[in-house]
Amino acid sequence: MTFATTDLCDANEDMLGTAALAVLPPVFISLGKRQAFAGPARTLKVHEDNVLVRSTLETAGEGQVLVVDGGGSLRCALVGGNLGVLAQKNGWAGIVVNGCVRDSAELNACDIGVRALALHPQRSVRKGEGERDVSVSIAGVTVRPGDWIYADADGVLVASQKLH
Repeated sequence: MTFATTDLCDANEDMLGTAALAVLPPVFISLGKRQAFAGPARTLKVHEDNVLVRSTLETAGEGQVLVVDGGGSLRCALVGGNLGVLAQKNGWAGIVVNGCVRDSAELNACDIGVRALALHPQRSVRKGEGERDVSVSIAGVTVRPGDWIYADADGVLVASQKLH
């Protein structure tokens, strides 16, 4: 799939700022080999705990984008190199983390796209707490399971349907 978020915004200008199409704030760093990636969203809501992240990435991604709402915590990483390799192996298009990641060199070697708020060397706790396949809010933008995520060098879009 070839796209540019700028072109998608222009072509769907009437949808911008509604529940049908929103732009995430420009606060994310980019990692992984895929500068651009898109796919339907799978969502997780966790707090400084990545057990659900791992168990979700262990399933077939089928070109989906895992959206992890870590509450914006900057106290530990929710995704690292091992999970990046797992995501690549299982066919995930990318991961968007409202929180931190680690192992940047390893993530950059993976054939997926990753967006995160920051890098942090400390791993998360492993209690298995959180919610899967629920609506999450990232910087005021709601992401529902099945919404389409489009990410490239210019930004990250959340669309209620596949855009053309």
